[in-house]
Amino acid sequence: MTTNDANATTHARGGRSAIIEPGVGYLKGLRELPRHLTLKSISAGTVAAIFGCSGPALIVIGAAEAGGLTGSQTVSWLFAIYFLGGLISLVLAPFYMQPVVGAYSIPGAAILVGALTAFDFNQAVGAFIMAGVLVLLLGLSGVIGRVMRWLPMPIVMAMIAGALIRFGTGVVTAVGAAPLIVGAAVIAFFVVMRFVKAFPPVLAALIVGVAMAAVTGSIETASIDIAFAAPTFTVPTFTLDAFLAISVPLAILVIGAENAQATGVLMVEGYRPPINAMTVISGVGGILAGLLGGHNANIAGPMTAICSSEQAGEDKGGRYAAAVVNGVLFAAFGIVAGYAVPIILALPRPLIGAVAGLAMIGVLLTAFQQAFSAERGHQFGAFVALIVAMSDMKLLSISAPFWALLLGVLASWLADRVEIRRATTVAGT
Repeated sequence: MTTNDANATTHARGGRSAIIEPGVGYLKGLRELPRHLTLKSISAGTVAAIFGCSGPALIVIGAAEAGGLTGSQTVSWLFAIYFLGGLISLVLAPFYMQPVVGAYSIPGAAILVGALTAFDFNQAVGAFIMAGVLVLLLGLSGVIGRVMRWLPMPIVMAMIAGALIRFGTGVVTAVGAAPLIVGAAVIAFFVVMRFVKAFPPVLAALIVGVAMAAVTGSIETASIDIAFAAPTFTVPTFTLDAFLAISVPLAILVIGAENAQATGVLMVEGYRPPINAMTVISGVGGILAGLLGGHNANIAGPMTAICSSEQAGEDKGGRYAAAVVNGVLFAAFGIVAGYAVPIILALPRPLIGAVAGLAMIGVLLTAFQQAFSAERGHQFGAFVALIVAMSDMKLLSISAPFWALLLGVLASWLADRVEIRRATTVAGT
């Protein structure tokens, strides 16, 4: 039985399937980990960690500043989401031998920039915990798994393409912002891809980019005023207003944005992701992070895309090693967040964005191919899902990936029925 077959198997208990998908187990995953710790898997995991520890950290710091948090509260927030996010990778990746990466909700942090001006931090912490409870209950119900498996694959792939296309266009934007640094990184990526098969192109891009940044004097220590402090406990206050304004949108973002993206990219790469387990652990992560003053620790969409891509190695069965590397680095960043933030942020932002975009090229290509394959139908719905996800729209505080799936399915039901019937007929002959 293959790894993916094992992950797809369910245990029948009393005529019902287990809610949490069975995996290959930690012993097998850890036993085979050393041989999968290749230069490619280590570099992909490192690139994903650098991406997650740079720009997104600024969003969290901005939200903390907007809410008037103390230095220790801010460090506690960073510790909660980074340490627990890394722990999620270390729990799921070896157990399922799939590159499932944990982090936190980046759009969730963004909505808190405004929310923390309306609610005190005790109310926000109560809302964080309630959001985790919502996600946990949805995971235990098995509803999310059934919905994701019911969604037409072309629409899911189109949503992934639309949600991640900003990383592709971000490479072009980054070249314009820092032509020498990013241009050298891009050239290194394609030269190594073409001529040096044994070396990871994304690692070459990072090394050359950092070297060029050092030569041009573009590496500057970030002036983030956070000293090291131990994590602190904030007493939660539970209110209906905070539940409606923070908990509900945050839970929807975790499921409809981060988890949906991660599930989609894993499907793009040929995995059968443990959707219910991913949802349950995101709920547990939300509760635990809330107790430490963080908004949510959950499955990461873009970072899962990096670690599951071909940049993490040719052997798909071994790419989970990239997620393990990422988990170790992420957790370590959380422990020393007060010191590590300025160091990570010293790297040029355009370089970080460009390297992340280069790592996702393979994922984007596969997503587009599967979304608009004429043999599979749903092309109109896939197009709607693509443009909605690309628009980065927010409606009712819910981000674009959720609406892309919903509107894509609706458009396909209205406009693709003849094509779907034809594709089904052809597939059955």
